[in-house]
Amino acid sequence: MPARFRRQRLLIVGCGDIGLRVARLLGGASRAGGRLRLLALTSSGERVPVLRAAGVLPLRGDLDEPASLARLGGLAQRVLHLAPPPAEGAGPAAWWLDPRSTALARALRRRSPPAALVYASTTGVYGDCQGAWVTETRPLRPVTARAQRRANAERAMRHLGRGAVRVSILRVPGIYAGDRPGGTPRARLAQGLPTLRAEDDVFTNHIHADDLARACLLALWRGRAQRAYNIADASAMKLGEYLDFAADLYGLPRPPRMARARLQERLTPARMGFLGESRRLVTRRMEQELRLRLRWPTVREGLQRG
Repeated sequence: MPARFRRQRLLIVGCGDIGLRVARLLGGASRAGGRLRLLALTSSGERVPVLRAAGVLPLRGDLDEPASLARLGGLAQRVLHLAPPPAEGAGPAAWWLDPRSTALARALRRRSPPAALVYASTTGVYGDCQGAWVTETRPLRPVTARAQRRANAERAMRHLGRGAVRVSILRVPGIYAGDRPGGTPRARLAQGLPTLRAEDDVFTNHIHADDLARACLLALWRGRAQRAYNIADASAMKLGEYLDFAADLYGLPRPPRMARARLQERLTPARMGFLGESRRLVTRRMEQELRLRLRWPTVREGLQRG
């Protein structure tokens, strides 16, 4: 067979910032005629030249139009699912569903399914843990609509994994990077938005975008079947501490502190949603099973140098 058909194929679904970082990590091998060919699903013609420039073959398709996904079955041996659920779920009667992940799973079942799939979920599926240390075995109790749709997507991927697909789920907290759009708190600090006072404050978790891209790749080859992984650095900082550190770093005023009840009058419900949950993530599986060694071990180092 021609070499292009013998090469393994990796399909990236939702090839935004993290997907492109994954492509860059693999770029040398794919462009040099290595053993892995990169493909990405896109519904936007504007994304085609961006993907091609990254060494990725664009495939036109739309997760919101299941009929357009028919060609995905049997196409790739490995799949990286980075696409978010729709902002409004599956409609008023099923707002907690992620129809995109369901449509993808159905498409991948046609013909021969992939050997491995990695889905990037959110740590929001744990809900509020009141600052406790959280392992991947903790029962899911998502509170926000966004997190409930992510939990539904996890179930769809796990159902796919009941067959021959080795499905690994990455539970991801706040992603940051200096070269990522909105990837630092600088804009928030420049607006002078307040945050919680110390006695009401919540723990926040972080991962640098480059480290997340590396985690995605490692999980594709090292992730265990039907296994969830917390992907986070070792910061374990409260939100106010994090914002104060960033403000000092950027030479901006520290945000004013307020009681929760008063803060609700100043911030949108979406912003308040991030202030209603507190947890710290145990990452032993990430370290021992994926064997990921973070380039940016804490958000302090990441903001200062990355």
